[in-house]
Amino acid sequence: MVEANAAVLPEIMHVIDFAAPGGPDVLRIEEVAVPTPAAHDVLIKVAFAGVNRPDCIQRAGAYPPPPGASPILGLEVAGEVIAVGAEVPIEMLGARVAALTPGGGYAEYCVAPWQHCLPVPDDMELKTAAALPETLFTVWHNVFERGMARDGERLLVHGGTSGIGTMAIMLAKAFDMEVIVTCGDEAKCEAARKIGADLAINYRENDFVEAVTSHTGGAGVNIVLDMVSGDYVPRNLQCLAEDGRHVTIAVLGGVKAELFMPMVMMRRLTLTGSTLRPRSDAFKAALADEIVDNVWSLFTEGELAPIMDQTFPLAEAAAAHVRMEAGEHIGKIVLEIGS
Repeated sequence: MVEANAAVLPEIMHVIDFAAPGGPDVLRIEEVAVPTPAAHDVLIKVAFAGVNRPDCIQRAGAYPPPPGASPILGLEVAGEVIAVGAEVPIEMLGARVAALTPGGGYAEYCVAPWQHCLPVPDDMELKTAAALPETLFTVWHNVFERGMARDGERLLVHGGTSGIGTMAIMLAKAFDMEVIVTCGDEAKCEAARKIGADLAINYRENDFVEAVTSHTGGAGVNIVLDMVSGDYVPRNLQCLAEDGRHVTIAVLGGVKAELFMPMVMMRRLTLTGSTLRPRSDAFKAALADEIVDNVWSLFTEGELAPIMDQTFPLAEAAAAHVRMEAGEHIGKIVLEIGS
């Protein structure tokens, strides 16, 4: 391991941990040893960490970390690389990065594979950078790779003002797509329209299938990005155009769906989905390369920026989880950890 300055690297750090699964109140500050990067890892002095729905699910005991991953919450961070493993390019030492992590982000120091890091220029705020990796990796893979999005197509996104939803709106519009979203109230619908949604449907007051059918003149959408699943799936399929693609990335509304399969056959629909965290390091490295090649400059050059909700100190991680689970947020919630 090579360190930027061994004299300033402590042995102990503060993290957010929990003794047993439960509600947000189980989260607490603990002291643990600073991790040592493996051969292909970097050690990041964390400035900010993103808060994501999987963090809440893991805290509740329903989303255990994959084998070998840190049990500490946190799937994305931004900060400075202060140590590198033996197989990491020495140029990474001292770099400002945003990183997709397998866990460990709610901490003063975090290890991540160096190939899962995105370069952060000096004029880009680390808070902004920390809000990007998890949603950017997820949306790019699921909408543009698995969903095979193309210019001019229509996309339907549920949860339009979530971190995933706001990222999907921005990226889709950057590639000249038409975007339809669903939201839980009119204030969120208005926020989604300001971000760029062509149509925002208040699903509590309107049937989204009828609204999509009316808006598209019966043509439907080419892609559905679904975080609900359950009984939304058959309704989503009614919204799809011929040769449409349905991409599932979460099952917040239930793990089972009843489908009318002749519709799938007659309209040549594709049903797919993915989970990001358990995928191999090599897969995530390839995905990071694609993001750098295709869209990262949109953010580093200021053409796009993540929609930011609220920032909490690390010690108030429980309050951040309360806000996320209440569905009050618009965009990304982040934790401020260091300078």
